[in-house]
Amino acid sequence: MNESKFLKKRHNNEDSNKRFKKYLLSFFSKILISAIIFLVVLIITKRDDSLKSKINEKVFKTNFSFATVNKWYKDTFGEILPFDNLVSEKDVSVFNEKITYKANSLYKDGVKLTVTDKYLVPILQSGIVVFMGEKENYGQTIIIQQVDGIDVWYSNIDASNIDLYDYVEKGTLLGEAKGDYIYLVFQKDGKFLDYKEYI
Repeated sequence: MNESKFLKKRHNNEDSNKRFKKYLLSFFSKILISAIIFLVVLIITKRDDSLKSKINEKVFKTNFSFATVNKWYKDTFGEILPFDNLVSEKDVSVFNEKITYKANSLYKDGVKLTVTDKYLVPILQSGIVVFMGEKENYGQTIIIQQVDGIDVWYSNIDASNIDLYDYVEKGTLLGEAKGDYIYLVFQKDGKFLDYKEYI
């Protein structure tokens, strides 16, 4: 009996070691792939000035969608740190909602939504948090650059559970409404969009 327990424990330790080695190999492979992509882009831009100016224009002078690149990387190579896959099911958030409201009205460049008091605001689309702070006429605002290239302003919200440059998933909790209303603004390439197409 004791011998079988020992063998079982030894087998479990061997499985854990194999899994750790697999994750370690995956981690270093992703670092190597990222370094190769970076070096290839660096070499190409060093040789071709027109390509360098195009990249400069796209990244620095227009609204470059880092959220789209992040999504492509995750879909292609997986998580940056392979250890993220070790999170057990019991640790995964169960909040997965769609936005609901009682009434809506035009407000400045977007819409004012009447919601229940202390409403838990879900994220409309996955993306990267690119701004957190005060916006004139809107109050406390969080801007998420979505994977589809649209920037969404969420205003009058207390979002203490996220940080600037976090990647956030669709349907997860953004924060809590400060009262019984929130503001949403949709923007792409400097132009404000009609909210009716997005909520």
